[in-house]
Amino acid sequence: MVYAIVKAGGRQEKVSVGDVVVVDRLDASEGSTVELPAVLVVDGEKLTTKPADLKKVKVTAKVVRDERGPKITILKYKNKTGYRRRLAHRQDLTRLKVTGIK
Repeated sequence: MVYAIVKAGGRQEKVSVGDVVVVDRLDASEGSTVELPAVLVVDGEKLTTKPADLKKVKVTAKVVRDERGPKITILKYKNKTGYRRRLAHRQDLTRLKVTGIK
């Protein structure tokens, strides 16, 4: 089994070929190919962690679509002062399908 740990959108994700992952929004159009930097690669019994060896590894992914995450509501409240504030946030996301680890 071949898999890799890649950096994507400020987080690290475990991916293998064919996986679909959701990361923070990337500046890439739908259908284009992006390359993700590898942090660790496991190829059966072989483990690769050296930076010099990881520069040779290419993890490619295809952009499936851009989407938005679930709505998160934020409520701020202070007792006995009449202060209430209500906010909401939706994160911009990109869905990727991993096409190769070489």
